[in-house]
Amino acid sequence: MAPRLQLEKAAWRWAETVRPEEVSQEHIETAYRIWLEPCIRGVCRRNCKGNPNCLVGIGEHIWLGEIDENSFHNIDDPNCERRKKNSFVGLTNLGATCYVNTFLQVWFLNLELRQALYLCPSTCSDYMLGDGIQEEKDYEPQTICEHLQYLFALLQNSNRRYIDPSGFVKALGLDTGQQQDAQEFSKLFMSLLEDTLSKQKNPDVRNIVQQQFCGEYAYVTVCNQCGRESKLLSKFYELELNIQGHKQLTDCISEFLKEEKLEGDNRYFCENCQSKQNATRKIRLLSLPCTLNLQLMRFVFDRQTGHKKKLNTYIGFSEILDMEPYVEHKGGSYVYELSAVLIHRGVSAYSGHYIAHVKDPQSGEWYKFNDEDIEKMEGKKLQLGIEEDLAEPSKSQTRKPKCGKGTHCSRNAYMLVYRLQTQEKPNTTVQVPAFLQELVDRDNSKFEEWCIEMAEMRKQSVDKGKAKHEEVKELYQRLPAGAEPYEFVSLEWLQKWLDESTPTKPIDNHACLCSHDKLHPDKISIMKRISEYAADIFYSRYGGGPRLTVKALCKECVVERCRILRLKNQLNEDYKTVNNLLKAAVKGNDGFWVGKSSLRSWRQLALEQLDEQDGDAEQSNGKMNGSTLNKDESKEERKEEEELNFNEDILCPHGELCISENERRLVSKEAWSKLQQYFPKAPEFPSYKECCSQCKILEREGEENEALHKMIANEQKTSLPNLFQDKNRPCLSNWPEDTDVLYIVSQFFVEEWRKFVSIALIWPSEWQMIQKLFVVDHVIKITRIEMGDVNPSETQYISEPKLCPECREGLLCQQQRDLREYTQATIYVHKVVDNKKVMKDSAPELNVSSSETEEDKEEAKPDGEKDPDFNQSNGGTKRQKISHQNYIAYQKQVIRRSMRHRKVRGEKALLVSANQTLKELKIQIMHAFSVAPFDQNLSIDGKILSDDCATLGTLGVIPESVILLKADEPIADYAAMDDVMQGKDEFVLGIC
Repeated sequence: MAPRLQLEKAAWRWAETVRPEEVSQEHIETAYRIWLEPCIRGVCRRNCKGNPNCLVGIGEHIWLGEIDENSFHNIDDPNCERRKKNSFVGLTNLGATCYVNTFLQVWFLNLELRQALYLCPSTCSDYMLGDGIQEEKDYEPQTICEHLQYLFALLQNSNRRYIDPSGFVKALGLDTGQQQDAQEFSKLFMSLLEDTLSKQKNPDVRNIVQQQFCGEYAYVTVCNQCGRESKLLSKFYELELNIQGHKQLTDCISEFLKEEKLEGDNRYFCENCQSKQNATRKIRLLSLPCTLNLQLMRFVFDRQTGHKKKLNTYIGFSEILDMEPYVEHKGGSYVYELSAVLIHRGVSAYSGHYIAHVKDPQSGEWYKFNDEDIEKMEGKKLQLGIEEDLAEPSKSQTRKPKCGKGTHCSRNAYMLVYRLQTQEKPNTTVQVPAFLQELVDRDNSKFEEWCIEMAEMRKQSVDKGKAKHEEVKELYQRLPAGAEPYEFVSLEWLQKWLDESTPTKPIDNHACLCSHDKLHPDKISIMKRISEYAADIFYSRYGGGPRLTVKALCKECVVERCRILRLKNQLNEDYKTVNNLLKAAVKGNDGFWVGKSSLRSWRQLALEQLDEQDGDAEQSNGKMNGSTLNKDESKEERKEEEELNFNEDILCPHGELCISENERRLVSKEAWSKLQQYFPKAPEFPSYKECCSQCKILEREGEENEALHKMIANEQKTSLPNLFQDKNRPCLSNWPEDTDVLYIVSQFFVEEWRKFVSIALIWPSEWQMIQKLFVVDHVIKITRIEMGDVNPSETQYISEPKLCPECREGLLCQQQRDLREYTQATIYVHKVVDNKKVMKDSAPELNVSSSETEEDKEEAKPDGEKDPDFNQSNGGTKRQKISHQNYIAYQKQVIRRSMRHRKVRGEKALLVSANQTLKELKIQIMHAFSVAPFDQNLSIDGKILSDDCATLGTLGVIPESVILLKADEPIADYAAMDDVMQGKDEFVLGIC
């Protein structure tokens, strides 16, 4: 037994021997004092269950002893958000925008680009009023250039440790929750920026992208027969270097520029020779930009899996790169210094984290930019390839090659930025324009106001905490009540008083009162007995009530509880007596009728009656700190529907004795006398009492009606044998020869009549019999008319009344809408090679219709890494299957056809929805057939499906549709494949 229940039982033990009228003041205090002895501090480790004297473990531990001031608040020091001296400003990661942050920091530290952007005209003048900015308006950049201007100005002169680039990211239309290809983002943004700046009048602004990032090379093809050279000039903004199979950056550059022999089937058509000749082809670097971006092709497309993968190859690179051996025109200045290393941490091409190591062009110091955090790389910290050790498991790491002084190696670097080495010192006077500086000053003022506000909130919390600390130390020692006067206070209120996170409210003891507005005996376990001194302070400071002193102990409740406990003890004795009396036989007519159900549960009913007499008290369930269970709630858990009172289970609807003897039992007069003591209002039925006369009459009538119904049913079966047994039923496709008229009745009528499962056609003779047996409201019939001489082979069917054209048209329109608004349905895909449908066994489908037979199902594809480039529209949640009955009913053929699509060998069944886009369908097809989306040519009923953004519903793809798939030949090289893949991400920046 739980300690709480043991204490309670001991407190009420006297009630077994004391009659209610003998209850004294001592008994009352004993009933309330359910504890055996006071709680001794230092012995208890936690709050004693149900002991009002125990004041340990109610929340006081957080206030005792010395407390650090920082524990009084949860507000960080606002100065932690302040920019450190001689440091850079970070950028907030908005979810998956770390790749954007790295490029922004690299571009910001390109002083020439920053200066040119500051020179761009801005619409900020619209927000200026004379000598300043309108205070009531927030500046909102209108173009990409204005976003970059404002962002760079904040990065340069903001007082914050980091700033929010959400305006810039939103203007580009980027999804903050999806990580894009960083190298693709760099290409697209540079193209967008160049296009925007090329419209400026200032040449320093108009040409800045070409001056800083644009170089030129030529594709040169030389005929081996005549020596004729063919050149194709092309500009570049970055060099894409293949790293597979290489260990050094210079090897990657050499492969990029190496000669390619054109021989055999790949021979070159020479215009000079007017024939195909062997030739050589290579790339010649004609000019190099000031800022040389080298993209290391770490992310490649794996055609076997249909996914991109990352090459974790170590590549060595030096801090000084001499490009003179690689350019066509010698003698120029082609020595470059490493200025930035962009790193991708992670083993997957679809996840991970981007950071940047960038060299400050003014001080020459290296910094690591990791979103909000910026760290200066000094001494041994300058290890530009160490990031992979933080993100990859040790088992997958290959041995890192040794790097000499001035060289580095990394398996995660995906872009290297080199700056042309010059004798001139970098321009250190990049000044923020006045209008941008005013915006920055305004943001700095807001930041300072926020710092002051946070500091004031911290101070108020500390002051409040110190005051509460002193109050608790003063009062907690005086809380225990000894021999001095005491009061009862709610434990819940004491815990809230000790809780620093919530303000203290007035004391509320109403929940602990009985119906006499005094302290209820059963609520003592959720109260605490405190000294009158502490109670005076509590009520003076916090108010509330009512105050529960020793006079609040309720005598009426104790007396009533005493009476109930005595009755419960007596009930146990009477229960044994009644059981013995029920075993004896009843003599003569001295017995009484009692319901069998009432006899089985009479003890429980008596206990519930005693509990109801105990008032509206709540019974404690013995949990710590007096957690209680409402009596009404416990009753609802025991029974969901209302139960009958004692002996009411043998009452008929007329209030008399029921006629069923199986539900009642005859008991002796002595047993009934005992039961009547507990249920004085129970209905009494002596053994000589007659059953209800009305029920007897109804019983006889019911038997007569049942016999009549059987007779009528037999007559109907005899009169309409064909309709009852469903024999020789007429139908339109097999119209009987001996009649030209058939009648129609509701299928519901037939169901009710013969319990079978629309409408049924019946014979004229059957219709005449139905008219005699039943009331007919409307006659519906269908007539066959032979066309005769006009068209002997044609037959017409006319219904009376006629079909409603509006209802029919509405039904057909609704059926068409249903076909284009389905949530989940099966379609079928055939792959076509040489205009034949073939099987591709190596790629089983991911989704198969549940209606397929086992022999039609193919082995499911094992779970693996999902393709994060796309969202699978029909995965995850379970959806209700669409019914195709409306679609089948719409077909004009009269002959019934199978609703199930017959799969042929090589067919793929996919689950799709009407609002799914064609692009998402292509991803499903890629998993099913291992054909990349850009290699898929899809058609349905001769119509080419080409709009990737269109939904299947708008394209006319309905349930059970068959789509033909024709795959293009694989692209031979990755470079060409990347050109195709480039179109995939262009929508990201909204510059398609």
